Amino acid sequence: MSYDLPPTGAFGRRAAKSAEAFRTISEVAEELEVPQHVLRFWESRFPQVRPLKRAGGRRYYRPDDVALLRRIRQCLYDQGYTIKGVQKLLREGALKSADLVRAGTQAGIVSKAETAEKADQAQELRDIIAELRAELVMLRDLLRRANQ
Repeated sequence: MSYDLPPTGAFGRRAAKSAEAFRTISEVAEELEVPQHVLRFWESRFPQVRPLKRAGGRRYYRPDDVALLRRIRQCLYDQGYTIKGVQKLLREGALKSADLVRAGTQAGIVSKAETAEKADQAQELRDIIAELRAELVMLRDLLRRANQ
């Protein structure tokens, strides 16, 4: 006996929504892999995120809201920005750009990862300078001996 598989969307599974469809807070939270309370918190910190609210306070996120939340998540979680840093990026319009690192640098904001990388580079440069100074002392000593 063979059974036909049910069509997509049957047995409690929802069919995929179109890109233009509004999303509930649970759908956005699942898509961005963050808890719902984090999305509500972000709404309080980023006035640019304004989901529609229906009866009972149910939130419906527009595709633009979801895209902005995705960029906020990327800045906070992947690039190490602080809430204040992302707020500054938003105020200056830098999050509209696909290149968040360049935009953040132009806005005078540096992520934690970039700060750590720059600290490593600075230490490496200090080590090179110390080596060069030691070599300079050796060369001066050799020159002095050669001239005697």
